[in-house]
Amino acid sequence: MTAPGENASAPDEPPPLLSLALAGLMDDLGAHSGALYLLTRGEGGDVLDMAAKGGLPRDFSAPWERVPLASPLPVADAVREQRVIWVPGEEEMARRYPRIAVALPYPYCLAAAPVAASGTPYGAVYVTWPASHPPELTDTERGLLTTACDRLALRLQHAAEHGRPVVSEYDRHGSPATADAGAIEAVRALSRIPDGVCGLDVNGRVAYANSAAGELLGSSVARLTGRPLWTALPWLDDPVYEDRYRAAMLSQRPTSFTALRPPGQWLTFQLYPGRTGISVHITPAPAAVGGAPAKAPSQQPQPPPQQQPQQPSRLVTIAHIANLAIALTEAVGVSDVIDLVADEIMPSLGGSSLVILASENGRLRVLGQRGYREARIVERFDGVPLTAQIPGAQSLVTGVPSFFESRDQLERVYPERLETPDGMAAWAYLPLIASGRPVGTCVLGFAEEHRFSTDERAVLTGLGGLIAQALERARLYDTKHRLAHGLQSALLPHSLPVLDGLEVAVRYLPGTQGMDIGGDFYDLVADGRTAAAVIGDVQGHNVTAAALMGQVRTAVRAYTAVGQPPGRVLESTNRLLIDLDAELLASSVYLRLDLDARLARVARAGHPQPLLRDPDGRVRALELAGGPLLGVDPAAEYPVTEVAMEPGSVLALYTDGLIETPGADIDDGLRALARRFATAPEGPLEAVADALVTGPGDDMPPRSDDTALLLLRPTR
Repeated sequence: MTAPGENASAPDEPPPLLSLALAGLMDDLGAHSGALYLLTRGEGGDVLDMAAKGGLPRDFSAPWERVPLASPLPVADAVREQRVIWVPGEEEMARRYPRIAVALPYPYCLAAAPVAASGTPYGAVYVTWPASHPPELTDTERGLLTTACDRLALRLQHAAEHGRPVVSEYDRHGSPATADAGAIEAVRALSRIPDGVCGLDVNGRVAYANSAAGELLGSSVARLTGRPLWTALPWLDDPVYEDRYRAAMLSQRPTSFTALRPPGQWLTFQLYPGRTGISVHITPAPAAVGGAPAKAPSQQPQPPPQQQPQQPSRLVTIAHIANLAIALTEAVGVSDVIDLVADEIMPSLGGSSLVILASENGRLRVLGQRGYREARIVERFDGVPLTAQIPGAQSLVTGVPSFFESRDQLERVYPERLETPDGMAAWAYLPLIASGRPVGTCVLGFAEEHRFSTDERAVLTGLGGLIAQALERARLYDTKHRLAHGLQSALLPHSLPVLDGLEVAVRYLPGTQGMDIGGDFYDLVADGRTAAAVIGDVQGHNVTAAALMGQVRTAVRAYTAVGQPPGRVLESTNRLLIDLDAELLASSVYLRLDLDARLARVARAGHPQPLLRDPDGRVRALELAGGPLLGVDPAAEYPVTEVAMEPGSVLALYTDGLIETPGADIDDGLRALARRFATAPEGPLEAVADALVTGPGDDMPPRSDDTALLLLRPTR
């Protein structure tokens, strides 16, 4: 997805359509900040890229410059759900979007809306207001927001249809307008005020400072201009002071703080925010007049010997740490951890590549990578002994991080490293230490030489601990998941018999929520021109349920082999389950199909009703009398119902995972399944099975339970 450009006098510099649209929307709504995202589609999934922003500095939005469409964030929700998302305040933000609330814990309101035309999503917009905004979004505001988004979507659609170039305006920096006579006089007036006055732009840089401000701050105006106060003045390099600035910008409320200018002068800073920046009033602290200075909000750090131009903002780093920490709690498998580190950390640090290495049997193992198009570049590490003199192995073994700011530095320390070039110019090797032991190495690569400041090295080392804990949990989950579903697969038939005149299709899908093994089973036994089919579900999601499922399936096969009729098969299985004293119940449908007589004799034990699609396409649920669940009543009987099976008709046996959704009525699920069955293709049963388990557009809700499906169709 690309952003359109308009015709202009310079063809390579289109006018800022997106920024103008965003600015107009913010003006109409009276919002104080906002951003516009464009939807891009890549191999790794759909992503929302920030294309324009206004009202807030880049530092604030850095953690969310690229938002995976699956992320639990307002703009992503707006696109996925195609509706306006309204967050009325910080309490609601903390409840619904904790990632944002932890990084930006300030009072403000937010609305996000999709940008879509003709059913095609193009992106999303968010805008924010101070907390003084009413708790509800008014109909007028909602109308202005959706109308502006619809209008922008039509322009994006038109641009895409005509192949216009894309212009992302996020990184543009416009030059300041020429000051008029009134502005010049305003500057002169401020210069005559004895108190310190300075103006900060939305990025926190000093745009203007009067001479009194320079005197109070102990710095020349020229040295202050164009730099944030906390980088121009080492004694203001404290997160508490930056936090006051962030709070003022987001809440649009005046705020203040007191700071100590060494060696002993206390100053009060009063911040008055607006949409275009902050006015700062600086005066000697009142307590200093009486000789008893107020306490600083935190211990002042010592000025660094030299400012590092590439040093990241400490508060940006804090925001990323908070965001990543929350995100990692949501990670399930190893791939989730790798995706989160790539999405949350690499963009903020300017990293170009990521490799996660682990230790396995005394050798390195590559768990995943991002940023390398050729897999061979990272595959060279797979199987390398931990004794190898390469930084990835040494960081894992010693638990000591390594930072190489250039290729020359790396070659001086490791002259005999693996020689395959990876295209990077700087690297950070972070040991992943969990529970006091190294579990892997995180390798961050930079396309250009990168200076790692002391603060950045400390932060990256700390991030390694967060990643390590999540990685250890994820690897344990993946191992258990493979073992559990490997066991279940071993208990299910590897193939079904082929019977002349009968077409069969089967599906088994593990639940997508949680990782426990389930008790769903199916089987098909052929004997000449007859076939016995069974499907069932043993209660529970654990190894006990799986083991019992294997016993039940084996029992059904044995009772079928000795020629018991359908009702007797379920009765015998019921008594066996009670004799095993497993304290688990099971549901099942068992049938015997006579292809020559075109008749199925069906018995049911507390299981969902099968569905039958007639040759003319009509679908109906079979009203089978049935009996109780298996394992309840040793004297239970299971009546048999005869069902005509004409050639071309399709019988669907399934477990409740296909029709049950948490919070939804099971009858609604059954009706939805019947609709999919009726509209499924007329072709091979494999296509019908796919339609039943995936739904239209693969838009099925997450499965909270395992699902088994068995389709039978007589062909003659």
